[in-house]
Parts: sequence; C-alpha cells; structure tokens
Amino acid sequence: MVKAMTLRTQLVLLQVIIVLAIVPTVGLAAMWTQERQLREASQERMIDVAQSVARLPAVLDAYDDPDPASVIQPIAELIRQSSGVAYVVVTDDQGIRYSHPNPERIGEHVSTDPSVALSGDMYVGTETGTLGESWRVKVPVFDDRDVIGQVSVGILWSDLRADYVADMTGFAIALGAATVIGVVAATGVARMVRRRIYGLEPDEIRGLLETREATLHGIREGLIAFDEDGRVSLCNDAAARLLGVDSPAAAVGRAASDLLEQDLAALVDEAGPAGAETPQRLVLSGERVLVARAAPVRVDGRDVGTVVILMDRTELDHALQQLEGAQSLAEGLRAQQHEFANTLHTLGGLIELGETDAAMRVIERSGDGGAITRVDAHDGIQDIELAALLLAKRARARELGVDIAVTDDTSLPPGCGDESDLVTVVGNLLDNAIDAAGRGGRVVLRIHGDADGVGIVVDDDGPGIAEGRRGEVFALGYSTKGADGRRGYGLTLVARIVERLGGSVEVGPSPTGGARFTVALPGTAARGVPEAAPGARA
Repeated sequence: MVKAMTLRTQLVLLQVIIVLAIVPTVGLAAMWTQERQLREASQERMIDVAQSVARLPAVLDAYDDPDPASVIQPIAELIRQSSGVAYVVVTDDQGIRYSHPNPERIGEHVSTDPSVALSGDMYVGTETGTLGESWRVKVPVFDDRDVIGQVSVGILWSDLRADYVADMTGFAIALGAATVIGVVAATGVARMVRRRIYGLEPDEIRGLLETREATLHGIREGLIAFDEDGRVSLCNDAAARLLGVDSPAAAVGRAASDLLEQDLAALVDEAGPAGAETPQRLVLSGERVLVARAAPVRVDGRDVGTVVILMDRTELDHALQQLEGAQSLAEGLRAQQHEFANTLHTLGGLIELGETDAAMRVIERSGDGGAITRVDAHDGIQDIELAALLLAKRARARELGVDIAVTDDTSLPPGCGDESDLVTVVGNLLDNAIDAAGRGGRVVLRIHGDADGVGIVVDDDGPGIAEGRRGEVFALGYSTKGADGRRGYGLTLVARIVERLGGSVEVGPSPTGGARFTVALPGTAARGVPEAAPGARA
C-alpha cells in the first residue's frame, strides 16, 4: 500500500504547481504584449519617417529636376541610417524608384504594388520585396492636391525578430529566476507551516482535535479559557451548565466581567497576566456552590491567557446534609434504644417489687417515647426532609452548646413548598443563627406553611447585626467571622433562592436580643409572621 504524502510534500507540490501555472501564463502574456508593443512602435516610427520624407521640401522640389534621383537618393539614405529603418524608397507616380539602399535598383519599377499609395491612401502591411519580407508603410507624395509619387519605408522581419528575441532573452531569464525563487519559497513556507503545527500531519491534527473536543465536553468539571484580553476563548458543556449559559458557543467572546459573578471574575483577574495560580476557593454561581481554581496559561514563557476549572459542590453539599440527617437519626435511635432499655428495666424492677402503681406512672411519663417522635408529634413539621434536617441541626447545636427551640405554633404540612429549597433556606438560616448565638446561646425557629405559602422566622440571642450593616449580610462573601474562603455564602444563597421563588427575606432586631431573619415565600404576608412565642420549647 502506497504511503500517503506528508503535509510538507503536499504543500510544496501544490505551490510548485501554482508557480509553474502562473509564471508561464504571465510570461506568455507579457511576451505577447511586448511583441505587440514592438510592432506598434515600429509602425509609428515608419509612418513618421515616411510622412516626413513625403513632406520634405527638398524632395518635393527634386521631382521637377531632370535627375530627381541625384537629389533624393542622398537624402533618403541619410534618413534611413539615422532612423534605423531597413529602407526608404521614393518613387514617381509610375512606381519608378528615385532612391533605394541598393543604388543599382534606382530607375527600376518597384517590386510590389504601389497602387494604394498612388491612389492617395496610406498602406501598412507585410510584403516581400527585393530586400526580403518586411513590415512596411507606403504614403503618397502630394504636389498641392495631385499625387506625384510615393514613399515606402520598411523594417525587415528578420530585424524585428532579432530585436524581439533580444528583449525576450532577458525576460525569459527573469521568468526562470522567478520560477526558481517561487519553488524555493514554497519549500520554505511548507517548512514554516509544519513547524507552526509542531510537525503534525492532518490526520494527527484531526485526531487530536476530536480527542480534545470529546475530553472537554465529556468531563463533568467546568473549564473556561480566557485570552490575553480577558475574553472567553473556550468553554465546555459543564462550564456552560454551571454558569447558566445557553451553550458553550454563547459564552465565547464575552468578557469575564460580563459572564462571571464578581468573586469568580476577581479570581480570573488574580491569575491573569503576570499573576499566579490561585488556590481552590468556594464561589457562587446563581444558587450553585462551586469550587473554583484559576491558573495563568504560558506558552514559551509568554502569557497567553487564563484557565478556570469549576467543580460543582451543590450535589456534594446536599449529600452531606442527607448524611448528616441520617447520622442524627441513627444517633437518636441509639439514644432512644438506651432510653427504652432503661425504662423496661425500671418497669421490670417495679413489677417484681409489686409496685404496679409506680410502674403505671413510669409508662404514662414515657409519653410518645423519645426525641424522634417529639419532632414529629410536637414540632408540627411533617415534611420528612425538613424534620431530618432539624434533628441534624439540633445534634450539631448540642455539640456546640446551643439550644434550638421550635415554637408551639410551628406547622408545616407536607407539600407546602419545594423540599430542596426549604431545606437549603432553613439549614443556612439555622447555621447562621447557631454561629451567632455561640456556646450557651439559644435559637428559636418558627415555621408556618399552608397551601398559600411558607413563612419562616429564625431568632438568636447573639450580638445581633448593627442597623448600618444589615444591608450587607446578604452580599457574597460577607461574614462577621472573617473571610476564610468558607464563609459568607449561606445567606447569599438564601437570598438568591428567595428571589428566584418570588419571595422576600428581611433581617432585623430580635426580641431575644440578637438578630431575626424573616422569610416569606409566595402567598405569605412577609411582614405578618408573628413573633416567636416567649414560651418556645426546645
């Protein structure tokens, strides 16, 4: 099987074919133009010479002399030699020569037909005379209005060809040199192109491109590349999805400040020209929690742009929340198991002692049986995911020394809202309140939901938020605990979810001394949610 030609060979061959096609074509056109110009120039010269001789007073006066040739022959020869034509022949009205380059031909009749010139018209054409084939001009000689003779001026075709060949020799050498230079340049261009594409062949380039496209658009991590001007030059499918862009093509060409949110755009600026690779940090894109890292792209020591890698932590956070809830349920079940075992041992001992009344009081005091049933029966939260979240937050709060109380009038039947959104909003509000309350503090939660919407109130007894800073708490990255890259996202996420759902969220002073966050989702009077009852129970 014949091996296919390399790209370099193909480029050289194609360019050589182009050079060999263009140079001869241009050369032939130039040679034809040169030959035509030579003929026209010779014709104009012969006409000028013939008309000058025909109007020369000495020639016209010589026609009346007894021997016109003795006067006309020297004049004709002088003009012939000075003008560079082959001959200047003057005749009378019968075609008898008065001049000729060969003096022996004087007095003879011309060898070609003089009728055109003797009739008063000018003749231009090719004829064969005593000197050979020539390009000639014949003009009449007038005495007032009468034709008294003719002047014939010609250039031998052999002389014209010699002049033409002399001109074309240099031109042909130039064409040959141009061809050689074109071939050499084609070879150089092919070498340069191959070097620019790192010596790869078309099949290899196609394979690399297909692999690149499949890899970029197949990975789950988002990848965005920016050029030196800070505009998107590459965006894969995952990045378009994470950033909420319709398609990767819609992102290409856009500036970082137009496409990315403030913290993510700042990350790109840090890793821009003359920058350095940034550590991973949490950022928000809409309601998505992303892990982002940016690094400058350098080729041959030159900065050519910036690349940003995005990883979605939203699903991971949701899974961690579910795991935390499951762990809390498991801990509650283990605690309840011990509680029931202790109760059974107590009942067994009382029965053996015959204290049946005391045993009955123990049974009545056990009530619903434990912490898990208390959540379901008394907290009024029938949404299973939100109930599990509350158990998890209570377990975490107990570890931190914080008491979480749920008001007596809390009521949330199933189906009052999107479970995922409710879990995110309540979870982040409780986390914020637990951090604010601190050890020994107290957090009060009130939720009321029905078919029309959901209202949420979270109070803490922490230091509160100064009135002048309340408008900043929902800003991305804001935190009273300091900026460590992991704080300042929860309340921003709450605000974005509430905004998407068409609700409202407010922050103000709490009767407990700290801060109160009030959330009203569609259908709920945002400012009509009653305050947490002083007798709220844990």
